Amino acid sequence: MTLLREEHIAVIGAGSWGTALAKLLSDKGHRVHLWAHRPEHVEAINRERENRKYLPGFALSDRVAASADLGEVISGKNFVLMVVPSHVFRSVFQQVVPLLGQESVVVSATKGIENDSLMTMSQVMDDELRKNGKSAGIGVLTGPSFAKEVAAGVPTAVTVAARKKELAARIQDIFFTERFRVYASTDLIGQELGAALKNIVAIAAGISDGLGYGTNTRAALITRGLAEITRLGVKMGANPLTFSGLGGMGDLVLTCTGDLSRNRTVGLQLGQGKKLQAILAEMEMVAEGVKTTRSAWKLARREGVDMPILEQIYQVLYEDKSCQQAVMALLTRDQREEMEY
Repeated sequence: MTLLREEHIAVIGAGSWGTALAKLLSDKGHRVHLWAHRPEHVEAINRERENRKYLPGFALSDRVAASADLGEVISGKNFVLMVVPSHVFRSVFQQVVPLLGQESVVVSATKGIENDSLMTMSQVMDDELRKNGKSAGIGVLTGPSFAKEVAAGVPTAVTVAARKKELAARIQDIFFTERFRVYASTDLIGQELGAALKNIVAIAAGISDGLGYGTNTRAALITRGLAEITRLGVKMGANPLTFSGLGGMGDLVLTCTGDLSRNRTVGLQLGQGKKLQAILAEMEMVAEGVKTTRSAWKLARREGVDMPILEQIYQVLYEDKSCQQAVMALLTRDQREEMEY
């Protein structure tokens, strides 16, 4: 693909997803400055031309430079990509805000809901920008996309969202390649809720698989999980059609069925009888759905939205309810009409 314009891009977060996106952008021809918070990690990436800790086996071109200095990474960049876990997103973004220029565009590729504020990542960014009297173009990137497959060039389709079509189209152009197809949306809240809440359903699907239930059960969980996500999304102003797209059903199916899904893996091990703390202690990377379950549970209660799968996963994760009891609670609920909202 012919590069229309070389961008100098700051990628904040050198986990598997941040590194995969840095590779995608640099392979397209952009210059990428990748931020990692540990100097020894930075040194290893620059020396080995590879992120062996989080994305081993994928060479990084000389258009990628890593640094632990946020000022250095963001200096001169009008395009900033935030790819840090949701529980540290605000604290990192607070350091980013003073470094942003007048024409900055900031895109979140983080899928989660902040525990205390119950804000999505775009809302966190809006909040911190407002507090500092600054402005920037805000966007999000969502959709079914495992980091390892994106890095390998496996054909992938995602969605970018921004409030204005013009900004969404600009972000779309920056990411689009022949193997990374990008659709545009203006439904910021719908895309973010779909991205965050699917991780909770993936934990449920993993539990089902871990308990030895079949594909019938997994299909039911995916479908009814989508109904829950849509109920909350519509209540919060999202377009219901968003949840039938890549950021809704697409991401949900991938995360509930893919072997690379960290959230499904958590559920799978819970269903097999392991304790949550032991599972998390063995994981190198963050399973966003665990923390998001707490914030989503509070959000559903605040909005008065019935989300029975979320309720049971919350009780499994935070009230030590057994997986078998959670399944029974779902199966013995009162009869409902399928399209009842």
